Amino acid sequence: MIGAAIAGPTGALVEVNSETDFVARNDKFQDMVRQIAVLAVGAGGKLDTLLATAYPGTSNTVDGHVKEMVATIGENMSVRRTASLSAKEGIVASYVHNRVADGLGKMGVLVALESKGAADTVAEIGRQIALHIAAANPQAISVDDLDKALIERERQVYLEQAKASGKSDDIVAKMVEGRLRKEFFAQVTLMQQVFFGPGGDGKMSVEQYVKGAEKVAGAPVKVSGFVRYSLGEGIDKKSDDFASEVAKLTQGS
Repeated sequence: MIGAAIAGPTGALVEVNSETDFVARNDKFQDMVRQIAVLAVGAGGKLDTLLATAYPGTSNTVDGHVKEMVATIGENMSVRRTASLSAKEGIVASYVHNRVADGLGKMGVLVALESKGAADTVAEIGRQIALHIAAANPQAISVDDLDKALIERERQVYLEQAKASGKSDDIVAKMVEGRLRKEFFAQVTLMQQVFFGPGGDGKMSVEQYVKGAEKVAGAPVKVSGFVRYSLGEGIDKKSDDFASEVAKLTQGS
């Protein structure tokens, strides 16, 4: 389960894993994830700090309470990761996808916006951007925030393809930079992605959406950070195809 919580100018996400969906649907498990998300707001994105935080209503830490829940329910579970965002002068907005209860679901997004604009309007802008991030999965806010090694790998791919055209080196260089800008950067950087939210026309970028929204907010709006957690991402999961499962069931019959 992904849990999201916001307190003042700070928001936090947590991922708490269980072995089965059955346990994830358990009210006690969901209450625990919700409480851990609230505690994560004060942990600064540090998992060790969160695990060592006192769990309310018990004499345990978060880590100790989870272990007690394991013993009670009889299934392994763990707090896998946490992240937090703060806005110095603005808001942190959240969105939970595949929501099963308040602040709980299979995907969570936080967006930090710096703005002196109307708080309710800025919060709605943040929510719409969070919805977009859930759908579009950007890797960075802007080109400047992208991993330079990632950019160079993409550049080399485009370079090899462009060289095959047989064109001169200067034309090849322009082709490569053009494709990086139009294809790669436009796909992976938040501000250059095509905005998926209300008012999007299939051409408007997130950057253009924000510029337009500033007029309603009455002040400049800057996206200063975002975090997107999708349940189980990065975990190697054992999977078998249908034929192999049938073969296992019929062995020895």
